Amino acid sequence: MNEAYDVVVIGGSAAGLSGALALGRSRRSVLVIDSGEPRNAPAAAVHNYLGRESTPPRELFAIGRSEVATYGVETLDGTATAVERDGERFVVTVEAMDDGGGPLTVLARRILLATGSWDELPDVPGIREQWGRGVVHCPYCHGWEVRDRAIGVLATSPLAAHQVGMFRQLSDRVTLFLNDSFEPSDEQWEQFAARGVQVVAGRVTELVSTAGDVTSARLASGAEVPIDALAVATRVWARADALAGLGVETQQVEMSGVVFGSIVPVDEVGRTSAAGVFAAGNVTDMKTQVVTAAAAGLQTGAFINADLIEEDTRAAVDARR
Repeated sequence: MNEAYDVVVIGGSAAGLSGALALGRSRRSVLVIDSGEPRNAPAAAVHNYLGRESTPPRELFAIGRSEVATYGVETLDGTATAVERDGERFVVTVEAMDDGGGPLTVLARRILLATGSWDELPDVPGIREQWGRGVVHCPYCHGWEVRDRAIGVLATSPLAAHQVGMFRQLSDRVTLFLNDSFEPSDEQWEQFAARGVQVVAGRVTELVSTAGDVTSARLASGAEVPIDALAVATRVWARADALAGLGVETQQVEMSGVVFGSIVPVDEVGRTSAAGVFAAGNVTDMKTQVVTAAAAGLQTGAFINADLIEEDTRAAVDARR
């Protein structure tokens, strides 16, 4: 392929497409490379996105693709496997989905990494099959959909108490499964009792579903506790393997001694530790939702354009001299 672009965007979900939109409207040549595996693919709909509430994720991103195309932005279905520096440019190696001729390479002046992250689920049989439906993690993303139902909270760390409080706001039928991972303090026991939260000791060995719906959590003792949905805390890991050759490393995120995942560190405008390489969205902040990922992509795309303007101006001045 060997085509050259001002910016190659790796990742075609909210952050990547929003950044591409800002750059395309600034008359930059842009290629978006997307593997078609957004973090929220298992979810039925996107929430808390004003004007797009309850839009299915893939439908939202298809709309985004059509919008960026009107400004000349190109898209390529595939996976960016490596990014290497070649002088003042970058060489991006791509495994295209619809090409049988081997890897492609494209050239770029700047890189915007918007690959997002992936969720490491608790190792309990039955959870993966219900992920994004009967198994939820974010009360703002999916809490409304399980309101007033019997919600279980699976403890994976001491921060389970915080999750209990969030889901107790949505239902008065909340059960905390200690799961051999959490011992509440005296104050927390009092809080759970005051809010009517049932606390169940013992390890959860299986999430039971019937006819596609969550029905209970099975304990190591063999007992089953009826629930309609299960809230879990995942570990959220940044997808940044493509930048390893540039020395861009991920950083673990810890709280109260618990590792929650990793991010790519960036400054306030999205610059990574590698010159000319930027990142935005979930890959830089595991708390980011779709609407905030889009906002981050816009901000970073605008700064990339400003960065290129400075470079273009220096080149014009040098040529004039």
